[in-house]
Amino acid sequence: MTAIAKQVEDFLSTSAPFDMLNESQRNDLIRHADLLYVTKDNTEHFKTGEPRLYLIQSGQFSVEDGEGAARHLSEGDYFNYAAILDKRTYPLSIHVDSPGLVYSFAAQDVFALLELVEVSSFFTGLRNNALQNHAIADSNSMWLYKSLTDVIDKAPVAAHSNMSIADAAMLMTHEKVSSLLVTDNDKLIGIVTDRDLRSRVVAHALDTALPVKQIMTVNPTQIGNSRTLFDAMALMTEKNIHHLPVIDHLSQSPIGMVTASDIIRHQRGNVLFIIGELTKANNLYELTRLSWQLPHYFAAHAKRAGDYDIAGKILSQATDVMTRKLIGFFQQDNGKAPMMFAWLVYGSQAREDQTTGSDQDSGLLLASTPNEKQAAYFADMTDYVCKGLAKCGIKLCDGNIMASNPELRLSVDEAVKEAERWVASPTSKAIMHFNIFLDVRCAAGDASLFKQLQKRRAPLLQQKMFLAALARNSNDVSVPLSMFQKFSYEKGRKQKDTIDLKTRAVALINNIARIYALADGITLPNTVARLESLSDKSELSSKDAANLKDIWVFLNRLRWRHQLENKVTDNLVSVSMLSSIQKHQLKAGFKAIERANEAMVMKFSGGVG
Repeated sequence: MTAIAKQVEDFLSTSAPFDMLNESQRNDLIRHADLLYVTKDNTEHFKTGEPRLYLIQSGQFSVEDGEGAARHLSEGDYFNYAAILDKRTYPLSIHVDSPGLVYSFAAQDVFALLELVEVSSFFTGLRNNALQNHAIADSNSMWLYKSLTDVIDKAPVAAHSNMSIADAAMLMTHEKVSSLLVTDNDKLIGIVTDRDLRSRVVAHALDTALPVKQIMTVNPTQIGNSRTLFDAMALMTEKNIHHLPVIDHLSQSPIGMVTASDIIRHQRGNVLFIIGELTKANNLYELTRLSWQLPHYFAAHAKRAGDYDIAGKILSQATDVMTRKLIGFFQQDNGKAPMMFAWLVYGSQAREDQTTGSDQDSGLLLASTPNEKQAAYFADMTDYVCKGLAKCGIKLCDGNIMASNPELRLSVDEAVKEAERWVASPTSKAIMHFNIFLDVRCAAGDASLFKQLQKRRAPLLQQKMFLAALARNSNDVSVPLSMFQKFSYEKGRKQKDTIDLKTRAVALINNIARIYALADGITLPNTVARLESLSDKSELSSKDAANLKDIWVFLNRLRWRHQLENKVTDNLVSVSMLSSIQKHQLKAGFKAIERANEAMVMKFSGGVG
């Protein structure tokens, strides 16, 4: 093998998709390959002869090759692949911005490799600006993200509250179900299970002519149909129940039931072990001891890409459980709260994409403005819970975005007035402060208070001037790619080739999904759920939404793998640690985010940055 052939082989062995070839296939490609040093004086080489495929090893070039407008390309980029795919010659124009080495491959050698799915799909993906990973489709854990609407396969078996116990039992037998929803005016008021029939009827020889409402469990735990199978699993584990009614989040009417049997049928692993253990904690010491097992649990069980997909959701659910347990511990010692409240969580916990480096972001929503004594109770409670979470490994927020901050303990009326101030004065500084509050969820307490707030705030947050300000603010952060599509690395870091995937990419997708969701009146905080729930009028196409979901999952896989493998809590992923195909995926993802962000700014702010 000549020195040039060896140089080509070494470079191809690290360049997708040719790094997937066996030695024989790679040698066939190399046999007729050329290595060119391209300067401003020899670009005429590209204008003659049969079409060839080009791969840049070094240098920077502006290329027009049948793929539309000129593209700025650099190391690792291909060009003229459209001519190869279409088996025809396109005009090829090269402007040399910085001289460098370019590999040239004969068309007939590439044609033979296009028979391989991995190769053909790679170049077709390049042409269509598609990702190469299809993260959501191939995830073996995305079943947990299934909407409950997709999980429920039949209408609910329900009975009116005045139906007799005997008729209710006959209905359950006929329908072959182990539970029965009890309704009044199409609203769920109770549930009866076969266990209730044994323990409340047969065991006490109760008259079966009595109405079924006499033996039902009143106001049972329930879940909205916009939630996921994982949410249902977590709630059933925490409440230690085997039947969970599913409610339409708009009509509040029951639409189905999730049972323990359904969970077993879908479940592929005991991902809820750690949450189940947390729910059994009887005091702060036990809760702290169990919570510190979380990092070890993830390190031991998260081995595949699909495992990383649910890690953020598991950690967020675990933090929810810790919060509810801590509130319960406080109330055991200090009595019930003097008024109804809702414990709100913001940011990554609200979106359910926490990582091991996430801190606390919370607030307290109150039914009314408290008096001095009531305020003291809530001050003590929030201080106890926030410090308790810190002992459990969920670090305190450096920016003091916590319910222990008195400025974040507001009545519903005060929270609405705060939103009015946001909308009235959406300056860049103000947006940086309140953006986090737009990703919000009720983790404990009275969820109806939070629903009141969401309903009253929705029209405010849909105002065009407010959305325009949010969109303009998104221009302050750009994807880490140079004009020539080279990765831009973080400055001043010990390792020179790192990219902060959280701030430079994931946050941009969160922002895009947030703004489209606000405009569409969607109150869900989860990024994937927001993108899935957008209506046709949102102007973000289903294809673009699916692409952003795929990128989001891929980026979070990289973040989790980095944190667990390196035992760190930052998001500084080293590009040199990625495979060749992952580098292409990352670059394609950054480009897609950039296009989506530009389109979003144009739609909501008329392109004014």
